[in-house]
Amino acid sequence: MNRLLAAMIAAVALHSHAIADDFSPGAFKLKNGQPNQLLVLGTAHLSQLPKTFDPSNLSALLDRLAAWHPHAIAIEALSGPQCAYLRSYPERYADTIKFYCWDTTPAREANGLDVPGATALAERMLASWPDAPIAAQRRQLASLLLAAGEPASATVQWLRLPVAERRAGDGLDQKLVEILETLRQKRNEDYLIAAPLAARLGHERVYPMDDHTSDAPATDEKAAGEAIMKAWDNRHTKERSKTSAELEAHLDTPTGVLAMYRAYNGAEQGELTFRSDFGAALEEPSPQRFGRNYVGSWETRNLRMAANIREVMTTQPGARMLVIVGASHKGYLDAYLNQMHDVRVISTEALLRTE
Repeated sequence: MNRLLAAMIAAVALHSHAIADDFSPGAFKLKNGQPNQLLVLGTAHLSQLPKTFDPSNLSALLDRLAAWHPHAIAIEALSGPQCAYLRSYPERYADTIKFYCWDTTPAREANGLDVPGATALAERMLASWPDAPIAAQRRQLASLLLAAGEPASATVQWLRLPVAERRAGDGLDQKLVEILETLRQKRNEDYLIAAPLAARLGHERVYPMDDHTSDAPATDEKAAGEAIMKAWDNRHTKERSKTSAELEAHLDTPTGVLAMYRAYNGAEQGELTFRSDFGAALEEPSPQRFGRNYVGSWETRNLRMAANIREVMTTQPGARMLVIVGASHKGYLDAYLNQMHDVRVISTEALLRTE
C-alpha cells in the first residue's frame, strides 16, 4: 500500500509539473466582453534631446495618440504615496528621493496638507467630480494634487482652466502658480505629451506608474559602475547610438519627430535593447556579479510598473490605456502585460504609421 501510494503521489507530482511548465496565462484571454486595450509608447526622455528641439513639433505625434482616444494615461513617474514611503528609509533611498521625488513643501506651506492628507482629499474630490466643474474647483484640486506629490495631474487641471482663470486662489498661492506655469512648459514627456493630451481628451488626471522600491546602493558603487559601463561597450550599443543620432538630427519638423517615435517603437527594438544593455550586463564577469544585480533590479522595477498599470486598468474594464515610458521599458511592459487575461496589446508602431 505504501509503495502504491508513493507511486500515485509521484505521478501526480509529475503531472502537476508538466501542467505548470505548459501554463501560459497569456494564452487564456477574455472570451466575453471588450478587453482592455494597452498602447505602450516608448519615448526618448525629452530633457535629453538637443536644445534646439522645439516641443511644437510633437503635434503630429499628439494627433495620432489623440485619435486613438485613450481613456486613461499612465506616466513614468513615482506617486506621492510611494515617495512618502521612500522618505521613511533615507539610508537606502536617498539618491532615489533626490532624483525622482517631487518636493511637496511649497504646496504643504500653501494648504497645510501632507501627502496622505492631500491624497485622500484629492481622491474624494475626484470621486464626486461634477460634469462641469467651476474654475475654483480646478484650482483647489490642482493645489491638492501638488501637495499629494502628483505634479503632472495638477498640470492637467491647470491646462483645463481657461487662461484667464490660471491665477492664485482656492489653495494656490502665487508660488504654486509660478510652479504650474513652469511645469506646463517643462521639457519632459509627462508635461509636453501626457498632460496636454489628457487635457485635450477631457481627462482629469494622469496615473504615475513608476516604481523604485527595488533601488539599493551597490556594495561598491565605483566598481559596479565600471563593470556595467564595460558591458555596455558593444556593437549593439553603438548601433543604437548611431540610430539615435541620425533620428535626432531631423527633429525640426513634426514629421521628423514622428519618425523618431516610429523607430523607437519598432518591433525589433526590444531585442536590440536587451542585447545592448541588459543582456550584456547579465553576462558581465565581475566576481560580485554587479550586472546580475542591475538586471534583477531592472526586472523587478518593470514588474512593479506592470502591476501598477494593471491596477489602473482593473478600475476601468474594457478601456483603452496609453502608457508613456522610456523606450527601454517598452518591450518588457508589452511582454509582461500581454500575460494578463483581459489585456490586448496594441502595436504602437502600426498606430504611428497609420495615415
